[in-house]
Amino acid sequence: MPRLLRRGSKRNAIDEETRAHVAGAASAAAAEVTGPPAAQPDRTGAAFFDVDNTMMMGASLFWFARGLAARKYFSTRDMAGFVWQQAKFRIAGNEGSPDDVHAIRESALAFVADRPVAEIVQASEEIYDELMADRIWSGTRLLAQKHLDAGQRVWLVTATPVELASIIAHRLGLTGALGTVAEVKDGKYTGRLVGELMHGEAKAEAVRALAEREGLDLSRCTAYSDSSNDLPMLTLTGRAIAVNPDTELRAVARSRGWEIRDFRTGRKAAKTVVPTVAAAALSGGLVGGALALRRRKLS
Repeated sequence: MPRLLRRGSKRNAIDEETRAHVAGAASAAAAEVTGPPAAQPDRTGAAFFDVDNTMMMGASLFWFARGLAARKYFSTRDMAGFVWQQAKFRIAGNEGSPDDVHAIRESALAFVADRPVAEIVQASEEIYDELMADRIWSGTRLLAQKHLDAGQRVWLVTATPVELASIIAHRLGLTGALGTVAEVKDGKYTGRLVGELMHGEAKAEAVRALAEREGLDLSRCTAYSDSSNDLPMLTLTGRAIAVNPDTELRAVARSRGWEIRDFRTGRKAAKTVVPTVAAAALSGGLVGGALALRRRKLS
């Protein structure tokens, strides 16, 4: 995996165990692409896909947390607090207060603290089958396959943990994934992140690093996302496509002449920015706890 940190940051230096763990996750994500092989592999062109509401309906981290809750890793009340924190991050992005961003960053993976990596990876495989596989947008999956059929490589770029992102990429037959990196000590998660959440500008930095490592020409690459939070990544590549876009991204896409693909059926495309984490919370029956938590915070 590319280094996700800014140079010179001793505080966020990746220790050797975490580095080896992330490299292992990346290797596990490498999958043989199905279908007819491209006659001429395209080594300088590639595609980068956001996951939440772009490749998958709803938020992958929410479904991951919900699967862990079903396995008694934490309580429903803890789940409600997690949902609210992640919803705030989704809304505020990098514009939230320093205290809020710090709290969200520190709590993002707290629920796996002291758990063996192998245990969480195994649970992630099961949770994908149980809660995620049926939520992959078939239209987006076909877009990714077109790149594969053209001989290009395809990566997921997401705020979800790199281990889970790699499992999703592997199951979809994609090249690999860039995701949030969790610190590992003695084969267990510490509950802390290495660097920042893979969000906003961090996605663009990770894609730049990957392009340099793999010899990609970003002007020949394509980026896909549903969210205006991903504009740094979308504007980095030669081609940008808005998939199931939020209101702000739809407006930007129209103004810049970007292609828009909306695979949401049976309902109107969202006219307001609805955080996918919060939307998933509503469908999961956790709204009562989340609203109660919000009232306590606002009182």
